[in-house]
Amino acid sequence: MNELEALFEQGSEWMPWLVDTVINLSIGLIVFFVGKFVAAKVSHWCEKRLLKASVDQAVAGFASSILYALMFAGVALMALGQIGVETTSFIAILGAAGLAVGLALQGSLSNFASGVLIILLRPFRSGDFIDAGGQMGTVNRIELFHTYLKTPDNRVIIMPNSSIMDGSIVNFSREATRRLDLVIGISYDADIRLAKQIMEDIVSADERILKEPSCLIAVSELADSSVNFFLRPWVASGDYWAVRADLLEKIKYAFDERGVGIPYPQMDVHVHKQES
Repeated sequence: MNELEALFEQGSEWMPWLVDTVINLSIGLIVFFVGKFVAAKVSHWCEKRLLKASVDQAVAGFASSILYALMFAGVALMALGQIGVETTSFIAILGAAGLAVGLALQGSLSNFASGVLIILLRPFRSGDFIDAGGQMGTVNRIELFHTYLKTPDNRVIIMPNSSIMDGSIVNFSREATRRLDLVIGISYDADIRLAKQIMEDIVSADERILKEPSCLIAVSELADSSVNFFLRPWVASGDYWAVRADLLEKIKYAFDERGVGIPYPQMDVHVHKQES
């Protein structure tokens, strides 16, 4: 009987501590999950407000990612403090561990730094079509560590920011106009003047081709199997691919109708019979 009473006495001594621990743990978990939810909502709301204020989508996405990361860190510290973890000591421990983690995560830190440089230097904006890091696509979103590109066939490419900043960036959308660089070959027995006149007529009839700068049509090379022309009209950047395809199709039809041959690679073989 005495042992049972002693057990109850020990239980009564531990019960307040156990209850407080369970309550603090429950409150800490509630703070963490509610705070995480609120942080996501606030960052999303801020991104929408920035977009309404005509801020570039890439900048808005990057800013919302930073805001969410900061709020999430604050919520985590609040939850740990509610549980009973000494946050001051914990921050000091995190600072010491951060150095080691930083050395181990140099790639991620490099991606973060590259993301900051992308936002500051603005080599491209959301909606620009770029060629960077060996990939081509339309910039959809820039986040802390990655940039999202959407390809013309609707694939999403998630690229590390460092791979973009470490190489050349070709921005096809930065300028309002672009020049088409086409090489048109005709056979050696075709009329050069006629071929040139046909291309001039096609170019002048297309309203999408700009009058200034003027289109260059000139013989560029006397190649092995053809006489090659430069065809270099200027168009609006958004019309580039459509005009290119239309020009090639119209030139082919016009050459066929007017008897201008388009050669293919050929080789003359001469056979000499040796007298025995």
